[in-house]
Amino acid sequence: MKKAKHIIAVVVLVIISTLFLRWVFTWLFPLPTAASSQAGPIDLMFHVHFWLIALFFSLIMVIMLYSSFVFKRKPGDEEDGPHIHGNTALEIFWTVVPLIIVIALGVWGAIVLRDITTAAPDALEIDVTGRQWSWSFEYPSEGEFKSAEMVVPVNQPIQLNMRSEDVLHNFWVPEFRVKQDLVPGRTTFLNITPTEEGEFKVRCAEICGTDHSKMLAEVRVVSQEEYDAWITERNSAPQYADMTPEQRGEIWHSAEGFGCVSCHSTDGTAGVGPTWLGIYGRQEALDDGSTVNVDDPYIRESIFDPTAKIVQGFAAAMPTNYEELFTAKEAEILASQGVEIDIVADLIAYMKTLE
Repeated sequence: MKKAKHIIAVVVLVIISTLFLRWVFTWLFPLPTAASSQAGPIDLMFHVHFWLIALFFSLIMVIMLYSSFVFKRKPGDEEDGPHIHGNTALEIFWTVVPLIIVIALGVWGAIVLRDITTAAPDALEIDVTGRQWSWSFEYPSEGEFKSAEMVVPVNQPIQLNMRSEDVLHNFWVPEFRVKQDLVPGRTTFLNITPTEEGEFKVRCAEICGTDHSKMLAEVRVVSQEEYDAWITERNSAPQYADMTPEQRGEIWHSAEGFGCVSCHSTDGTAGVGPTWLGIYGRQEALDDGSTVNVDDPYIRESIFDPTAKIVQGFAAAMPTNYEELFTAKEAEILASQGVEIDIVADLIAYMKTLE
């Protein structure tokens, strides 16, 4: 009866300790929102591991502490304790049972790994490129365009074909749970089936250089209708990466709402500002009596600080916020198409063609 009392006490304390530790793990290690079909089996493995950790830690610590307090030597007791050689059954039990658990977890993990790395036959393929320190995405089955954000339809299996242009990177969206290295010189793959609409963030999970922490990109999971509309919009948008600087410069001059065309003609016609026909390399007389050579530094200064030098015969009518406007447009293109451009450099390249 006395022995049974100790066993019951230990069992109760182990249960209490296990439940408490499992609650502590939930508080210390909360999992992000599960937003992919791959997250389910991975989260289940996390929870099982947390329960096993809590159970075995409690089993060891409760028995050790309980024995230390309950069976400690009584005051005045100087006798030797009974000699115990061992318990063969117990030794076999605590060797075989953990071995079976470890093997079972290994087999289970291999099955889960196989399932989440097998591409679905109807998977949408997206080419992912990682570089220091940005991401770009291409949709080979949807059109020839690049994007700095990844937009995918909900409940659609996705296969990411991933390459690195420089060093080792790692594609990771915590809500999707799965992640994969991008290895220079080879293509790696990652399969995802997003199940929740929303906006997420892809980050690099492999230290890759100075701005590693800034290597982020937007991931949007949308409805099929919204995805189709986005694809149509992307296919109809100008692909600035495929254009020459001269072609982009003509767009910035004529069609992007910067207002260049309203003041600067390209055919020699007089306007509010000097014509761009033959302007590059020309000597311009300024209203202070000096002259200036129209070169790259002068053009950049005239756009960003239009009152610094006024051409003779013209008034200071140009807006002073072009640096802000150009920076915003360059950031927009970088975010939408993953390409870095310099609008002023494009304008200069276009001016050089106007001979």
